[in-house]
Amino acid sequence: MNVMIRPLAIALAGAGLAAATLAAPLAAQDPASQGPASDAPLSDNQIIVTAKAAGAPMWTIETEAGAVILVGEIRAVPKSTPWFPDRLESATREADRVIVRGAPKFSPGDVFRLLFRGGKFTKLPDKGVAADYLDDAQRARLASLEAEYDIDYDRRSFLMTGFDLLARRLDFDDETTKDATDIVKKAASKADVPVTRPERFRGEDLLDNLADAPPTSHIPCLEAAMSATEAGQAIIQKRGEDWRSFDIPAVMANPLEVALGTCWPWADDELGDEIRGQWVGMIADASEQPGVTLAVVPLRVLAEPDGVLDQLEAQNFLIGGPDWRGKAAASPEG
Repeated sequence: MNVMIRPLAIALAGAGLAAATLAAPLAAQDPASQGPASDAPLSDNQIIVTAKAAGAPMWTIETEAGAVILVGEIRAVPKSTPWFPDRLESATREADRVIVRGAPKFSPGDVFRLLFRGGKFTKLPDKGVAADYLDDAQRARLASLEAEYDIDYDRRSFLMTGFDLLARRLDFDDETTKDATDIVKKAASKADVPVTRPERFRGEDLLDNLADAPPTSHIPCLEAAMSATEAGQAIIQKRGEDWRSFDIPAVMANPLEVALGTCWPWADDELGDEIRGQWVGMIADASEQPGVTLAVVPLRVLAEPDGVLDQLEAQNFLIGGPDWRGKAAASPEG
């Protein structure tokens, strides 16, 4: 059961900018670095400055009532990536509310369904093999990886093969720091800051969606996972460096980030659209609230074409922060 559930958990969680202000110049302005803390609450602008000092890419939407801070999260930030989670904690404690992603609702019944239907998730249907679905070039790439890692993927579902390549062969989530979501949730809980999450998907619905997907729908995931694994572990560090330097187009083009965003559920049209729609709606609602809202959003959901940032901009929100589309760099204010 653990073998099957772990890859699903990777996918469901996720499974990620030269123009923004770097943490080093901001450190002098960081209230946490200016001696003993004051009992006086921080202003909206001070909260924004403190959040940006953490070094994660983020965008701000200033409103008549306050501001919304959007933190672009990638999963599995390498420990060697120099950012400052404590400053994000400080900003969280001063925020009026936070928004973070939620875990899907898996019931005990869903676990039993996974056990009884596990073959439908982990194996190709009707005793099929990889060559029944892949062209010669795709099968040759897979065979090369099978030989390198001494493993047989011939009967495995392409989704599970993709997860195995990323999590076990590339080992992308080893030696990592806490995710921004975990940091913000913990800080908000300690400071009694209200937490809002997107509506959680029912485990039953997710498993049905996955079970109904044809094997061919997961071939893009397999190809992306093969590309990431073939590229090697250097892409893991590069992804963290680009995230920290706010080079969003480079992060989005990184083979690991591409693979994590190509595999289910993100690539599923119905689920992907619903995920993006939930975030846009929550952020739009938060923009009407007084004070500061801090939202931690998966970077791929934010910055992909027609993603959350594009949709918010189309609704005439003024968004300040790093360039997310590869255009000429914007100013630090926007």
